Amino acid sequence: MRIDTPLQHDTRLDVFRGLALLTIYINHVPGTWLEPFTHKNFGFSDSAEAFVLISGIAVGLSYGRRFEPGSRFLQTLKAWRRAAVLYITHIVATVATLAIFAAGAIWYAEPKLLEQINIGPVIEKTPKALVGIATLGHQLGYNNILPMYAVLMLMVPFWLWLSRYSLRATVVASGLVWLAAGLFRVGPGEYPNENTWFLNPLSWQFLFVIGMAGTMHIRRGGEIGFSWVLAGLSAAYLLASLLWVKLGWWGLELAPGLPMVLVEFNKTFLSLPRLLHVLALTYLIVSIPAIANFARVKASHPLAVLGRHSLPVFVLGTLLSMGAQVAIFVYERSLLLDTSLLAAGIAAQFALAYWLSWLPEIGWSGKKPAARTVPARDPAKSFIGPSMPSPATASVNRSR
Repeated sequence: MRIDTPLQHDTRLDVFRGLALLTIYINHVPGTWLEPFTHKNFGFSDSAEAFVLISGIAVGLSYGRRFEPGSRFLQTLKAWRRAAVLYITHIVATVATLAIFAAGAIWYAEPKLLEQINIGPVIEKTPKALVGIATLGHQLGYNNILPMYAVLMLMVPFWLWLSRYSLRATVVASGLVWLAAGLFRVGPGEYPNENTWFLNPLSWQFLFVIGMAGTMHIRRGGEIGFSWVLAGLSAAYLLASLLWVKLGWWGLELAPGLPMVLVEFNKTFLSLPRLLHVLALTYLIVSIPAIANFARVKASHPLAVLGRHSLPVFVLGTLLSMGAQVAIFVYERSLLLDTSLLAAGIAAQFALAYWLSWLPEIGWSGKKPAARTVPARDPAKSFIGPSMPSPATASVNRSR
């Protein structure tokens, strides 16, 4: 597959982001009838891997050609500003989550709600937990992807600098960091607890860099072509992982004696079976046009609209899923309750996405809206990474 300038504004990344957002919301309301149909139940990886890989792809598209001598400092500041936005967003979402569970505990007289999703230390060790929240050392359950992504954005300038000299060296260096983190179990520590972050950025950066380097390879004239051997191996691995999950082979040991990062299914350190699963799936999507073109839709397509506003949609989905968890904890579980919570949450996310798409059309930013299908926006403002440039931006880039 090639990514040429005329195709930079296609909708594929937005569509896959939109699908991942929906999947995350469903998985964040555990135990519903719809959860078994999400793709985490058909293999080793889940939407977190998809988000991080898409993030790397998008960063490669947005920053890859801009990180040149004379503009590196500016691009570094933009990446770090994005990290700051993600940090602030995470803090706000964490406080809102605490408020949702505290309100449920008060209103329904259910103090056990304050023992859920790692809220206990906030109640039992409040001063230390508050320090932990501010320093990202204490993360609530289902609220731990933004801190990891913020750290990845802090790393972006280094990986871009190294990629200017050699993409191969960049991937190798990133892989060595991933391997060392897994072998020695190194990563940011929790506080006041004494564990590692649930999503260790030193491990997850490898998947991020693979996506970034792959995109930059294509934009430098390379391609990811179809190979029957690679396609066969990828399909076989996906089938094996499907059988592994469905037949409950979790107790089997792949290769006794080898390090955890190579043979287990650890999410914190992004162990090799999980990494290979998302890469195998991605290879088939990228190399087979019939699959890749599934996501090439109009900019007005609901999934494309959803994916273009991924950060606010993700935050809304997170808070709605926290409210849904409280409702499920308090009320007797039923098909009607589960369906109502899922339908309402998904509808609210689409409503927010369409609202945000409509605002530029009425001049919300204070500027006269241009005549184009997709309103121009800062390509860096997307939760999983910058979106592909709009047609107007692409034409400007071609004129330089």
